[in-house]
Order: sequence, then C-alpha cells, then structure tokens
Amino acid sequence: MKRRAGIAALVALVVAGALVAVLRPHGGAAAAADTENTITVTGNGSVTTVPDRAAFSFTVETRAATAAAALAQNATETRAVIAAVKAAGVADDDVQTAQVSLSPQTSNDGSSVIGYVATNTITAKIRDLAKAGRVIDAAVGAGATGVSGPSLFKGDTDALYRDALKAAVADARAKATALAAAANQTLGHVQAIVEGGSSPIPLAVGKAADAGATPIEPGTTEITATVTVTFTSA
Repeated sequence: MKRRAGIAALVALVVAGALVAVLRPHGGAAAAADTENTITVTGNGSVTTVPDRAAFSFTVETRAATAAAALAQNATETRAVIAAVKAAGVADDDVQTAQVSLSPQTSNDGSSVIGYVATNTITAKIRDLAKAGRVIDAAVGAGATGVSGPSLFKGDTDALYRDALKAAVADARAKATALAAAANQTLGHVQAIVEGGSSPIPLAVGKAADAGATPIEPGTTEITATVTVTFTSA
C-alpha cells in the first residue's frame, strides 16, 4: 500500500514539473534574441580601371538573284573577313559566328521576289586593345559591310569586382557605425551580408589609341558592387 502511494506521489511530481517547464518562458538565448538590436545598411564600393580588351561584331551582307547564290557569295566573303581578322592578331578561339540569315527581297509592291539577301555576323574578342583599330580596318578591307562595338572590358574583372565588394562592406560598416553612434549604441558583429548587383560603368576619361588605324579610345571603366549588411548593436 505504501509502495503504491509513493509511486503516485512521484508521478504527480513529474507532471507538475512538466507543467512548469511548459508555462515558464524560454531561457537566456531566447530572451537575448528578443532584446537584440540590429542595424541594416546598404554599402557601395567601386574600382576604376582602364579596359585592356574589346569585342566587336562584323557583318557581311551579300545580295543575289537566288538564295543559293546569295549564300555561296556570302560564304566566300565571310571566309575572307575571318581570315583577315585572324591575320590581324585575333586568336582562333576568339572568333565566333554569331548569326547567319537569309531573306527574300520583294518588289516595291510586295507582289514578287526579286532576289535574296544573305548575312553572316561574326564576333571577335581582341585581347590586346592596341590591335583593335587594325582589326577593324582588316575586316572592312576584306569585305565586312557592318561593324558593331566595341564592348570594352578588363581582363581581370573578377578580381577587381572582389576589391569593389571589400570597399562596399567597408562603406556599410562606416554607415552602420554612424547610425549606432547617433542612437547612442555600440556597433556589434556582422549578422548577415547579402550581395547586390553590379555592372561595369564606362567613364569619359581616355588615352590615345593606336595611330594610323581606326581610333579606339579605352577610357576608364568603373566596376561597382553593392552589399546589404546587418549588424548587431547594443
């Protein structure tokens, strides 16, 4: 009989303890999280550099009475342009066909087909910007009827972007420090960082291009980075 009473008392004690655990607020970690302040800011960073590479598109357009003739003539002239571009210093791996098209020419009233137009566009990546002008001249001299570009860029863009990211984080910390001081708080550790978008921005500052060829002014390019950083504060 005494044994049963003891077991009943023990069960009652366990149940009471469980109820207290459920009703009591969570401990120090949760309380600290509830009272922890944060400051979230956006930081911007940039690195200015001079482009050392360029990309161009060269188009060859031909016209003939038949589709087959237009394509055949276009193929011959495009091969000549490709050969000229490579001879001017563009590596084989940096020449690529971008688009080939063939379309009919119609009469003014649109009632009949009077011929065909064939076009072939190639892109050329020039890793030595000093050669850009002579590459353009070589392409046009070999029969290119259209030139598009340049798209100027720096060879080590990834490394420069990482430098811009570092500057953006430093900018975010400076802003957060100022905000914390204004609120009579002390800036704590970084809680979260979110990377934003980036884009090269061409600036109107240039230097002389290769004399005697089509002039290409590299100017400068600003590589930008944006981050959103959340700091703790107290």
